Amino acid sequence: MSDFPKFVEIREEGPREGFQIEKTIYPIEQRIELIDLLSDTGLKRIQVGSFVSPKYVPQMADTGELFQRIKRVPGVNYTALWLNDKGFRKAMTAHDVDIDPRLLFYPSDRFSRKNNNASSMEMREKQREWVKLYKAEGLTVDAAYVMTAFGCNFEGEIPQERVLDDFRFILDLCADENIPVPILVIADTMGWGNPEAVKRMIGALRDMAPEARLGMHIHDTRGLGIANVYAALSMGVDMFESSVAGLGGCPFAGHGHARAAGNVSTEDMVFLCHELGIETGIDLDKLILAAQKAETIIGAPLMGRVMHTGGLEKYRKAK
Repeated sequence: MSDFPKFVEIREEGPREGFQIEKTIYPIEQRIELIDLLSDTGLKRIQVGSFVSPKYVPQMADTGELFQRIKRVPGVNYTALWLNDKGFRKAMTAHDVDIDPRLLFYPSDRFSRKNNNASSMEMREKQREWVKLYKAEGLTVDAAYVMTAFGCNFEGEIPQERVLDDFRFILDLCADENIPVPILVIADTMGWGNPEAVKRMIGALRDMAPEARLGMHIHDTRGLGIANVYAALSMGVDMFESSVAGLGGCPFAGHGHARAAGNVSTEDMVFLCHELGIETGIDLDKLILAAQKAETIIGAPLMGRVMHTGGLEKYRKAK
């Protein structure tokens, strides 16, 4: 028996996750135009860019300027990613960044070293420092991510118990620091998940933290992204991160192909939710226009489906 939520929050990551993996550094004017189109769709949270090392991710070197130049729509949060204290400080001092404090956990040690230049245990302990850093700034942790939750291209399958151990650490940390439990995000960073594995993970996490809100960050690397979204929806998950047109992916994930699919497509997920009678607050037609703009910017066919076909409402009305 499915237990679909009535409303789903979708957080858009395309402007950051999408362009960070491309070898080309696209003009800032084009990315501003895409963000402005996304702002008009009904999305309430858009990740504009990241404050990370320009040496390793030069595509994000102008994130500060992006925040200065985008057109802001009231009610929309414009956020950024950081991976260390230095990046957090840059975000805090940049122009009108909506800070969404997060914690990052890596059950894959090899991926942790590639992505953060620290072991998974070192990153785990650093999260204690991050919590104190956020508290000192008067901030509450919004979400805690456990990445490569189903498998890693460097370490192979990740045992579920290893992932749950990170979530236990998060719950204990929240209790120790007397802070609310954040959204617990299961992140399939390299596209290893399948619908049954997704349901098993969600079920196990619900048993561990029945009152916690759960979210998912799903990659469509091997074509199971929307199936995994459906599985999570059927378990009542009501927060997802996605990328317009299916942009993006992690530049340190070792996929080995420049056009490997990235995050699950935002417009495909919105279409699925609407077909299931789940509200999103998002205008699908406007989102499709943004997806088509993303494809024009990239200059190559992107992985979204609905952006190329449109939804079904015009056909229903024609009857």
